[in-house]
Amino acid sequence: MALVSIPTNPVPVGAIDGFIEAADGVRLRFARWPASEGAGKGTVCIFPGRAEMIEKYFEVVSELRARGFAVAILDWRGQGGSARALSDPRKGHVGDYAEYQLDLEAFMSRIVLTDCPPPYFALAHSMGAANILRALHEERAWFERVVLCAPMIDLRIKRYRRLSRFFTRFMSAVGLGGRYIPGGSAVAVTNRPFAGNPVSSDQTRYERIASIIEADPSLGLGSPTLSWIAASFRQIDEFGEPEYAAKLMQPILILGAGEDRLVSTVAAKKFASGLRAGKIVVIPGSRHEILIERDAIRAQFLSAFDAFVPERR
Repeated sequence: MALVSIPTNPVPVGAIDGFIEAADGVRLRFARWPASEGAGKGTVCIFPGRAEMIEKYFEVVSELRARGFAVAILDWRGQGGSARALSDPRKGHVGDYAEYQLDLEAFMSRIVLTDCPPPYFALAHSMGAANILRALHEERAWFERVVLCAPMIDLRIKRYRRLSRFFTRFMSAVGLGGRYIPGGSAVAVTNRPFAGNPVSSDQTRYERIASIIEADPSLGLGSPTLSWIAASFRQIDEFGEPEYAAKLMQPILILGAGEDRLVSTVAAKKFASGLRAGKIVVIPGSRHEILIERDAIRAQFLSAFDAFVPERR
């Protein structure tokens, strides 16, 4: 499917988009852009969070290109324009986070390393950040520097946490992992009302994302499945291992959201304290999706990014 362009969110000029296949045959959508000026500073690879799509990052793409970077971005399996695993395409589903590593390997080997100028930098959000941390832990040394926005080091599930772990693991084990989580539905997460939402305090940007799904409902994703939650808990448990963070060698900047209600900023702080070459900056007042927040919050992100990602030598 072609990139979706709407008046409030046009496709940045110069886009090259298409599909690749992961090693297990899953069809993945990608897009890439050259730098706006000359050879540029290298390539920033954007890795979205759960339920996100390439179109959501057009504003970020333009900002990065204006800074002299080429940009490449991937739709993870099960969301955006990539293949969905279940007959109900609105179910956010994966059996294990190892599947996302197949997506990452295909994207890096077939798109980034072959068609995009080095050096390479990663910009990842939430679930996408979890996938990048796993790749770094497996000693995939593609990226010179890594920026993680509100990384999913842990979920903010306080009530019935142990019961949730047991229930999702049990239901997955008996073959019912493809069901929505209790209370979940096919309603696209982007189509929920702005009032009280946990992701952004910027109504214009929030409603712009909803307009993308209105223009092409096939991009929408509803609630996660029990299997996705069970797989997330397994990945979170790995992050909690004592030496996990210390094994990561690449320079890492974590941007935490001061008012995050979806993932734990406290867990991100603890994780950052164990990094050999990393730090965390918490942005006060930000909800979970820093990159679609209001201008004052995004300006803090951009300043931190500019200070961390070096000029090309």
